[in-house]
Amino acid sequence: MSSRVATQTLDEYYEGAHRLEQLGLQIPPELEAFSVVLNWPRTTVDAVERRLDVQGFRAGDGKPDTALWDVWQYNNMDERASFAHTDALALSRSYVCIGTNEKDRDYPLITVESPYEMIALRDSRTHRVTAALRSYDPEDGTGQDKRLTLYMPNYTRWLVRNGSQWVDEFERDVHNLGSVPVVPLVNRNRATRRPGTSVLEGVSEMTDIIPIADSASRALTGAQLLQETMIAPARGVLGATKGDFVDQNGEQLGAWQSYFGAVWALSNKDAKTFQFDAADMKNIETIVNVYARLASGVGSLPVEYYGLNTENPPSADGQRAGETRLIKNAERKQTSFGHSWETVMRFVQRFRTGTWDLNATRLETIWRDAGTPTVAQVTDAVVKRFQVGLVDWETAQERIGETPAAIEQMKERRKADFESSFTAGVQRFVEEV
Repeated sequence: MSSRVATQTLDEYYEGAHRLEQLGLQIPPELEAFSVVLNWPRTTVDAVERRLDVQGFRAGDGKPDTALWDVWQYNNMDERASFAHTDALALSRSYVCIGTNEKDRDYPLITVESPYEMIALRDSRTHRVTAALRSYDPEDGTGQDKRLTLYMPNYTRWLVRNGSQWVDEFERDVHNLGSVPVVPLVNRNRATRRPGTSVLEGVSEMTDIIPIADSASRALTGAQLLQETMIAPARGVLGATKGDFVDQNGEQLGAWQSYFGAVWALSNKDAKTFQFDAADMKNIETIVNVYARLASGVGSLPVEYYGLNTENPPSADGQRAGETRLIKNAERKQTSFGHSWETVMRFVQRFRTGTWDLNATRLETIWRDAGTPTVAQVTDAVVKRFQVGLVDWETAQERIGETPAAIEQMKERRKADFESSFTAGVQRFVEEV
């Protein structure tokens, strides 16, 4: 399966637009429009993605880097980072490109690219990206892209299709970075890769859920058909003729009107009516619940995420305990994706200053807590640690969830308040003397 076909299939599952495969034994082709699709793959991806919120970057000296956060905000990455996380989780990988901002050099451009359009090659020893290619702008009716962007360690080229050849659309950008300004975010990466998959890195978070979701969807599709055809008791008649089914004016009734009529009143004394029991829908509910529990186990999510609610809602502590696997999974993603975002920010510093910052190797991504504690719980825990001296004031603000910009503003206000209090104290002392 080609890269684009595989990516498109996963994308259709995430969007709930895939075609449900049927054996054709229960559902004839003319009734396929009644198919029901349970989008558990999207539920699985979104549950993890909602816990991946970048809050800033900590520099080599251990303090939040406000300059890098300004670049992040300039590129609307508080929104677009979720694009990268979602594609990486759903489609197995996504890409982030960094480039020069001709309008303002202090704010390099950061863009998130789809794996549907981009591939990258890595060095087998260092795992660094050695080349990347983006193919985009499809021509109508041909299915072929008419533009390419080629990323190399020391230059970038933009190409456009001219007949059967590719020619430069713009002058190549010779940046001499020595590294390709493309950073992959890879989900579930491994040291072992199957032959021929050096480009198609990662595994989708939906892989294990898809067959279970398809099975549950087929069960619900069967329920849809039962609802339309067999939920009402089946009825029959013996000894009647076609002429017995007429209205008050003697007009012949249609077949469906005769069958679904609330009352059968036949003048034929030899006619005998009977009915069967209605179809029992309980079996379908049972099998869907079984699939929900299977999905919960495979997807590391509480079963409530797949629509199976418990009679007694869990407490806050019980809910957090039930989400232990989900929280740990999200923390693993933070570690993996955090390395990629740190690489992106090293490129940002290089584009801003023109040189590689050796201290940038110690950059650290600051994430929001992947758990679901209440604000009161977090605040209480941080205050206690601050009071006994386990964390300083600035770290305490980070743990509470304040952004680097907000922390910087608070520091300025604290400084101004201290200076004002100090000045007032000195003034009172002088007056008393």
